[in-house]
Amino acid sequence: MPAVIRAARRGRAAAGQPASAGAGAGEGAVRTGADAEAARKRAERRAARITAGTTELEQRLADLVRGGLAAAGRSGYGLWEETAARMVDAQAPGLAARVRDLGAVPGSGAGWPLRLLEECALLHLLDTAWLGRERLPEQLAVTVRTRVGLPSAADGGTVRDDWLILSQDDTSDGRLTTRRIWLHGRDTGRSALLLSFGAAGRTPPLALPVGLTARADVTWHGGAGQLRAEIGELLTVPAPIDAPPGGTGCAGATELYGKALRDDPWLEALPVVLSGVVPVPAGDGWQLADDGGDDALPVAPAVLSRPGLWRLVALSGGRPVTVFGEFGHQGFVPLTAWSDDPSETVPLI
Repeated sequence: MPAVIRAARRGRAAAGQPASAGAGAGEGAVRTGADAEAARKRAERRAARITAGTTELEQRLADLVRGGLAAAGRSGYGLWEETAARMVDAQAPGLAARVRDLGAVPGSGAGWPLRLLEECALLHLLDTAWLGRERLPEQLAVTVRTRVGLPSAADGGTVRDDWLILSQDDTSDGRLTTRRIWLHGRDTGRSALLLSFGAAGRTPPLALPVGLTARADVTWHGGAGQLRAEIGELLTVPAPIDAPPGGTGCAGATELYGKALRDDPWLEALPVVLSGVVPVPAGDGWQLADDGGDDALPVAPAVLSRPGLWRLVALSGGRPVTVFGEFGHQGFVPLTAWSDDPSETVPLI
């Protein structure tokens, strides 16, 4: 409809008929200016609340470190939930989510104090980045605003390509279902993450069949290193993927993740395609090892109890496979794989 309206307005202008005239046009301009001013004031008020919240959070992190991390294990989850609620009050849902994640670390098994310190350091880095955002490069400042929970616009550039639909995964926290869909551009090699949300008990509206490819326009959200995007109308009928995307080895994946962290230090995982890897046992867990090489990536502990890991092991049978997944500081999460038949896409979730 907007395109039709724009076309109609262009037609009236070409015919010498203004799109709006008389007092109505002036009133519209006044309303637009007033709306913009009101939006600016709302944004300033929200930024001030987030600043107050980050300042309070910094004090709480300082108290935690001063009192010793061992105290976090004795205080229970209530302390973190109360702090997260304070961040919600400050209209910083991104900070609230990270604080809730901190609350789960003391119960995550051996070595939790080190993991808690790492997460606290990242949260401290985000706090200080927000407080000094005026001094940051523009794109990094956009990333910081997104990480604390401010909405970002899909204005990071549009690309038309044949997009391989590599995975679709739903997670729920009891109140909201989040659907994550990963795309890979056949010609550009770019990755795009599509997010869709549904209220409790409702399926998110966006659904794309894994293992197919279709031509479309994809527009990324702004910010350094951001992969979240929006997809336009499919321009072709989806067809099966005829071959997996080109990949890298384990060392190459580590290098890619390291480079991505320079743009977004809070990036938890990067989409990566591993070529020619074999799933092998490693102590109490598993790893993906380069076929005939010395490099390997650990499989994330959260994956070890999922049936998808055993599907990957069976698909490989000791032979090298191509695997798409997310690689981050907790390890590699396999999402899709291909074996001897490159046209057979096997979902692992």
